[in-house]
Amino acid sequence: MIDWNDAKIHVLAHVTKLRQSVFEGIRCYAAYYGAPRFSRAREHVRRLHDSAKIYRIDIPFSIDQIVAALTEVVQWNRMESCYLRPLVLRGYRQRQRDAYQG
Repeated sequence: MIDWNDAKIHVLAHVTKLRQSVFEGIRCYAAYYGAPRFSRAREHVRRLHDSAKIYRIDIPFSIDQIVAALTEVVQWNRMESCYLRPLVLRGYRQRQRDAYQG
């Protein structure tokens, strides 16, 4: 977690000029008891992985790791209900994989 004012994206990141990114929208609802609950988080993150693969962006994190990170963000920010939008972008100096590579 970083402070809002410390969040940075390199000025030459492809996403700032070419919109090279994919995202998902995930709802998190307040639970009657216990921690807030996500609405089909694994399915959303699977779709995020699939979209990134189509766009030839490698995600170095598993579905379980991303779901755990989403959970941590909700807990860290003490949210009861929210809408999360994980974003995967091609950073500065990251090349698009050749279309013929596996």
